[in-house]
Amino acid sequence: MAQDHNKTLLLELLTAAGTGNSQCADCGAPDPEWASCKLGIFICLNCSGIHRNLPEISRVKSLHLDFWENDLVEFMKTHGNLCAKAKYEAKVPPFYYIPRTKDCLVLKEQWIRAKYEREEFVANSVCHEAGSSGSREGFLWKRGRHSKQFLRRRFLLSAHEGVLRYYTKESKGPKAVIGIRDLNAMFQPEKIRNLHGLQITYSKECQTRNLFVYHESGKEIVDWFNAIREARFQYLKAVSPTAPVAELIPKITRNYLKEGYMEKTGPKHKEAFRKRWFSLDAQERNLLYFKDPLDAFEQGRVFIGSKEQGYEVQAGLPRGTSRKRCQIGFAIITPHRKFVFVCENDREQKEWVAALNEVISQPRTSGESQQTGLAA
Repeated sequence: MAQDHNKTLLLELLTAAGTGNSQCADCGAPDPEWASCKLGIFICLNCSGIHRNLPEISRVKSLHLDFWENDLVEFMKTHGNLCAKAKYEAKVPPFYYIPRTKDCLVLKEQWIRAKYEREEFVANSVCHEAGSSGSREGFLWKRGRHSKQFLRRRFLLSAHEGVLRYYTKESKGPKAVIGIRDLNAMFQPEKIRNLHGLQITYSKECQTRNLFVYHESGKEIVDWFNAIREARFQYLKAVSPTAPVAELIPKITRNYLKEGYMEKTGPKHKEAFRKRWFSLDAQERNLLYFKDPLDAFEQGRVFIGSKEQGYEVQAGLPRGTSRKRCQIGFAIITPHRKFVFVCENDREQKEWVAALNEVISQPRTSGESQQTGLAA
């Protein structure tokens, strides 16, 4: 009976006002079913797995399946998620990426380790105060554009100079000098097939250039990611000094809204369909496509304007489209052309249409430049 009473008290704590317990303390997932009785926080199943690897600072228990002693329940009562955040997230820099539910494992693990194991963000921490320069130097494994093999390369990031450089063994000077203005980074473990896989993109000769890198250390690759974010944040503050920080944060780095294989045809809709890898960059309003997900350069792009400008997505294939059998697809209607795509299944079609409509429903800002080209 006492144990049933304790479980009832724990479940009541989940919905108690002013505690933040209804969401995972680390990734924000709703309705957590686990807790760390050492830290006094409620966490989701995925984050609980990371906490299990930190036995010196965290002890994981199930709210429903484990036995809860009276003193542990009292400890949870006097702590909770908001209490822990006030301590362990007191000084999170604005550029630091805080992972959410759908983010990859390495981001979540290093966030949890940074908070509780290294205590980087507690009030008296000097970790970021001492080194918040937006600069970093070190080695990453980079995928070769032609060899397709990952080779060790030296990278140098300088927020002061506004560039990211990387060097090959053969060259004395940098192989590439990349402006922070066009720099973006996103974790892509599934695409790169490495748990620490990071995709770095920038603009080169009016095309998107991709660099695929990783590091053996999860901490090292996340530190690189946040260093890029810090450099980008400094750049954005310099070009928009009066903009609120909350307005700048979403612009620091971005993930693609949706990616995947589709087939495309030419302007007359009677040409053969070709299978390509598509990436929807919602912030830049571009639907990019590549022959292979790990291509160094895009093959083409479709600019996605707003509904007010005459852009529209229509589910289904237009009449006259040349196909040997019934296929599921959609068309993007622009003021200049109708673009036709074929999806792999119903679910993919619905997801693509929803993602594109999300972009089209957003009005264009005055600073956006329209690009409508699509390579054959």
